[in-house]
Amino acid sequence: MITLSLLHPVRQVPVQVWTFSDESVVRIGRSTDNQVILYSAVVSRHHVELRRTGASWEIINLGTNGTYLDGKLVQQSAIRDGAVIRLARSGPNIQICMGEVAIRELPEQPEVAQLETHLELPSMIPTEVNPTVPEEQIGLTES
Repeated sequence: MITLSLLHPVRQVPVQVWTFSDESVVRIGRSTDNQVILYSAVVSRHHVELRRTGASWEIINLGTNGTYLDGKLVQQSAIRDGAVIRLARSGPNIQICMGEVAIRELPEQPEVAQLETHLELPSMIPTEVNPTVPEEQIGLTES
């Protein structure tokens, strides 16, 4: 079993988790034919392949912007439990955990769910329509 956790870019806590129990290959990239799909401009359509090799796993870079394993650029490398890969120099971070223990250790609700999601508009953006402005001044009528 292998568990991949997409980490929040600042807080480094899981924001999305994928678990694979029977796969021998897990593909990560932007394309919808990957098992893990990440929408980021720096992620290639087919960026990374994780391959099971006996009881362990290896990573194979397929992306043009590179793949970093624990901060080092790699083309192909064995993966240890708890390793973090980054897709491209400034791309998303994914933590790799192996075995049944990995899934039990994940928090039930990632801390990122507690982050405030309220969006405040800048004060200069009008939030209501002013009915005293003639329609031709705001472009609602044809000239």
